[in-house]
Amino acid sequence: MLTPSFDLSQDPDFLTIAIRVPHARVSEFDVYFQGVDFKFYAKPYFLRLTLPGRIVENGSEQGSYDADKGIFTIQLPKETPGQHFEGLNMLTALLAPRKSRTAKPLVEEIGASEEGVEDDDEEFDWEIEQSPYEEVSESALNLQGHYGFGGLRSGVFQRLQDEFSDVIDIKDPDFTPAAERRQKRLAAELAKFDPDHYLADFFEDEAVEQVLKYNPWWTNTYSKMMAFLEKSQEQENHAVLVSFSEEEKYQLRKFVHKSYLLDKRAHRQVYYSLADILLAYCYETRVNEGEKTVESAWNIRKLSATLCWFETWTNVHEVLVSFGRRVLCYPLYRHFKLVMEAYRDTVKILQLGKSAVLKCLLDIHRIFQETDPAYILNDLYISDYCVWIQKAK
Repeated sequence: MLTPSFDLSQDPDFLTIAIRVPHARVSEFDVYFQGVDFKFYAKPYFLRLTLPGRIVENGSEQGSYDADKGIFTIQLPKETPGQHFEGLNMLTALLAPRKSRTAKPLVEEIGASEEGVEDDDEEFDWEIEQSPYEEVSESALNLQGHYGFGGLRSGVFQRLQDEFSDVIDIKDPDFTPAAERRQKRLAAELAKFDPDHYLADFFEDEAVEQVLKYNPWWTNTYSKMMAFLEKSQEQENHAVLVSFSEEEKYQLRKFVHKSYLLDKRAHRQVYYSLADILLAYCYETRVNEGEKTVESAWNIRKLSATLCWFETWTNVHEVLVSFGRRVLCYPLYRHFKLVMEAYRDTVKILQLGKSAVLKCLLDIHRIFQETDPAYILNDLYISDYCVWIQKAK
């Protein structure tokens, strides 16, 4: 667990706690406060404070979340209005656990269990050790790795590597330059390739042929677009062919508008990575025939070198080769026909325009958001793509 950065302030009636949790799943968090105890948990962050004065729950407490800054602000009423809390800047003292006031026996009898006693092994340990958060500048870290949407992020995994090691394949991305990432990725793919698995899928391809017959939603939409173009001979707005569900509209309302300052190289990188992510999504959609499974998030992030290796690209050919290699190395069905079908599916989505691309990105966002801990990829890539694509050329 990570101890987040936090600040405390006060006025005569309230204690205000601001907690910075930029990579937390904000839809799932716990707050507990009573007397001098305050506890906050939003994976992977945990904060337990022993306050210098007493607070009370009386209905006037308030909370808010600033999505741009990733800051929870919690306002708690003082038990005694007008009391001044000393030492709110003594962070180490605030983090120290309160000494136990219970008198447990020094010797307990074990071996005889009582009926009806619940096993507490699954409960969260609120007494884990904490250490104050220390901000380290990027220059001090000598970071060599940039990643995320447009390569705009760095330093994220300096403290989060252990929490998200199951999401990405690259180790220490903050200190691994792009050339070394690619070298390690290619070596990992070579080591993973299984000729027996490939040959089995090649000669016993009944399951593969079955999923190749599946028509995802964009197939029919693309056919309608082509039929319309043949009749009118005019380039019309394809957005009218793609509609959004109420759930998708709700997702769009929750995004925060941003502007992205991308140079020419970063701009190309965004487009190349978008193609890479869409290829992985098309494979996942086809092999599971549009149904979501426990493997959906794994399939998308594993087949996209952008998402699991923070790979960067210089041309479309590199993207296509990388995707083809990964399909033949990692998923359940490893057949080159699926590679080619994902190529064709991605072309159709791109030709349908921004609305079709956005619909796919919203689905990816939902899959990652519901899968722990893949939601970090939304923070790094997908959320920004969902905002950016709406104004992209």
